[in-house]
Amino acid sequence: MNTEAMHRTTEGSEAGTLRFPEVVKALMDAGVESYRSDLIRGVKTFYMPDGKIYEEKLTLPTTPVAERFSEPELVAAIRGAQKDEIRYPEFIKRAMTAGTAGYQVYITGERAVYVGRKGEVHVEEFPKK
Repeated sequence: MNTEAMHRTTEGSEAGTLRFPEVVKALMDAGVESYRSDLIRGVKTFYMPDGKIYEEKLTLPTTPVAERFSEPELVAAIRGAQKDEIRYPEFIKRAMTAGTAGYQVYITGERAVYVGRKGEVHVEEFPKK
């Protein structure tokens, strides 16, 4: 398991120096199947196809997760990141303000699933190349 790639992508995302496509490629190359960010606990968990996991503590300043889930606000943050108008630190702040408690990125499934505090869900397919 290439924990260095997982650490580098977490660190680069939080620093705002890596974009989502770069993170996905690096993790795919490292054999990561999916990862989950628990924004309430501040932990990112990486899942390997063989069942092994690796966790990284998130270091971004915490923003309280809003009680109300706003899918339009979340989608606006996603689109801003996709257009490279905002980077990960701002994206996470906006996602949490929109009530996102966590998300799971399915690298092999090419989608991300965002979850609110009450189980609300938004599924975002990876942009087509």
